[in-house]
Amino acid sequence: MERYNPWWVGEEDTTYLRWKSYRVKWIPDVVERITFNPFSLHFLVGPRQVGKTTALKLCVQRLLKERNPRSIFYFPCDELSDYRELGEVLDSYLSAARAWGITQCILFLDEVTFVEEWWRAVKVRIDSGALLRHVVVVSGSSSLDLLAQKEKFPGRRGSGMDIHMLPMDFASYVRKLGGLETKTGLASDLEGIERNMKANSLFASRISELFRAYLKTGGFPVPIRELFEQGRVSVETQQALLEWLRSDWRKAGKSDGYMKAVISYILGARLSPISWLGIARETSLGSPHTAQSYVECLQDLQAVKVLHLLSPDGRVEFRKNKKVHFLDPFLYSVFSSYTGVEVLEETLAESVLVCHLSRVFDTYYWRDGSEVDAVSLVGGQQVGFEVKWGPRSWRRPAHLKRTFLLTEETLPLLLSSVTWDKV
Repeated sequence: MERYNPWWVGEEDTTYLRWKSYRVKWIPDVVERITFNPFSLHFLVGPRQVGKTTALKLCVQRLLKERNPRSIFYFPCDELSDYRELGEVLDSYLSAARAWGITQCILFLDEVTFVEEWWRAVKVRIDSGALLRHVVVVSGSSSLDLLAQKEKFPGRRGSGMDIHMLPMDFASYVRKLGGLETKTGLASDLEGIERNMKANSLFASRISELFRAYLKTGGFPVPIRELFEQGRVSVETQQALLEWLRSDWRKAGKSDGYMKAVISYILGARLSPISWLGIARETSLGSPHTAQSYVECLQDLQAVKVLHLLSPDGRVEFRKNKKVHFLDPFLYSVFSSYTGVEVLEETLAESVLVCHLSRVFDTYYWRDGSEVDAVSLVGGQQVGFEVKWGPRSWRRPAHLKRTFLLTEETLPLLLSSVTWDKV
């Protein structure tokens, strides 16, 4: 246990030392968002390799400035098999903390979803009072699996929050990697967005340059560092993320061969609306339900975002064809190399817009004679966002009173003019 907590004996953590050694580094926003007021049970969710472990270790460093080092406990749960083993780990640490005279602890349980029925170990110790003077932070890469366990803790989370750690958004990318303090505001302030875009147009050339870099790295830390330090993203980095994802979908009972076929089909559709039946027919999966389960597995791993059609009267058409976007440009790069399916820059641009909007709004699409890439519900109003890459015409649907038509020049400006936090 002590090897995961070197600060107990006055040594520095290797993850933190590695982070300090990087020429290109930043502090993730979630480090400032997590509070440590007992009692709290926080859920930190995010895709693989988005930097959750590094964020937790940076939280540890922050806490070390004000707390007894032995009151801070970190444990990677991927070595545990079930809730009994997790319970033994918790009891062992809490017993030692009492012996040290420590009454309030911070416990970080990293990748807790690896542990079968992990919630049982935590819940019983909340109910017994063993954790009620402490703060517990659990993290996981399988968002649906982890957040589904919230119902196991009715009235048992204290001041706990759900904290989503997504790949870095473009406005943060411009600020942290480009060194530009752009003017940003809430996504719900549509007039404010337009004013901010005009103000930020002074830096249009630099913002466009950074957007081209963002299309290569996305918001994942390792490819960002490689591009800014070495001028390129390595094949090894692509392969590492792919292997993590393959490991995760295998644990979910999914076949590599079928998953590769599903990903190929999604990429080949180039954001045209698709159906579960269409995937099943083209991939030999056998049934639409099986096809749906594969896409939902990718959704659970926070690799894709599925958009449903939204009718003019506000009905979500769940039975209609769906648009499937990969969550981040770097995932497109990983899966394009994996399948051999080419990805167009326009596809990347549209997906970046959709996935940013989905961070703050319920977002859908529209298609019936005319098409709108994204329709977001902003204050109860349907607002359309269309990406126009290159010379092609577009007709605004009559039912949308407010739309944004975005080009190669204006899309980066919009993305850099919004604070992409859900409020």
